[in-house]
Amino acid sequence: MSNISSADPIIFAAARQVLTTEAEALHLLADHMPPDFPAVVRLILSTKGRVIVSGIGKSGHIGRKISATLASTGTPSFSVHASEASHGDLGMITPDDICILISNSGETQELGDVLAHTRRFSIPLVAVSSRDGSTLMTAADYKLLLPPAPEACPMGMAPTTSTTLALALGDALAVVLMEQRNFQPEHFRTFHPGGKLGAQLATVAQLMHGVDELPLVDMQSPMDQVLLEMTSRGFGTTGVVKDGILVGIVSDGDLRRHMARLMESTAAQVATLNPVTVPPTQLAAQALALMNERKITTLFVVEQGGTPVGILHLHDLLRAGIA
Repeated sequence: MSNISSADPIIFAAARQVLTTEAEALHLLADHMPPDFPAVVRLILSTKGRVIVSGIGKSGHIGRKISATLASTGTPSFSVHASEASHGDLGMITPDDICILISNSGETQELGDVLAHTRRFSIPLVAVSSRDGSTLMTAADYKLLLPPAPEACPMGMAPTTSTTLALALGDALAVVLMEQRNFQPEHFRTFHPGGKLGAQLATVAQLMHGVDELPLVDMQSPMDQVLLEMTSRGFGTTGVVKDGILVGIVSDGDLRRHMARLMESTAAQVATLNPVTVPPTQLAAQALALMNERKITTLFVVEQGGTPVGILHLHDLLRAGIA
């Protein structure tokens, strides 16, 4: 156990003050959204190019995060370093693009060449700043003015509250654009194929065993044939079909329940009818939740109408990193 220092209450109080200051600023922004915000959303939705985000210093870091969030949620975007832009990277910015420039003061000299480039080639310019009458805001076509709020830094100098506001405004922009584009989980996975997030967004179709591996028998199949199918496929279960439609399953539990007259029975007499199934389009994470709820390890995958197209085992989810 760590020792509690007498200075800890002072440390906690200072940290809470920072968080409270920034939280109050976020509430202020929510209550005073920039009037041009809807117009910027419509502008981005209609653009043929990309959203170019630029800033310098802490604003540059915030700009890169905003750009990355936009790009990963369906809005093509990249960040241009303001200083590098003056040495050739202006060529990345085309007349089909939109520029978002971030500067708390609105007087950042390093943004001058990017600003001039947008004016020269009639590239729409969106400014994010706390000073309405600044050079940047005066030149911009669209103004996203941040409300006046004190920096959380005790000297009022280190960018803290101002960068939090800019970042939050960028998040709001990205999320609203997602909603306007009807951005769905399957779209999200396109841009997030790796890691835990990619696994959580995988669909059943991407993880299931296909038709060639399906254990299936007819309703009137004798149990020796059912047992052979269960054993050869290795899933510990088999589907029971009628006219190509899945109507039941035979599991190890069904075998035990009918042990007395098992070999005298047919698949239909032993099977559990109307089994739990999932469509191929369902998220694998949802299939896992269903397995946990029903305490089962295997799910048959059926298309609309009941035609079996695959089978999903708990081990498939474990290998994919979902379970």
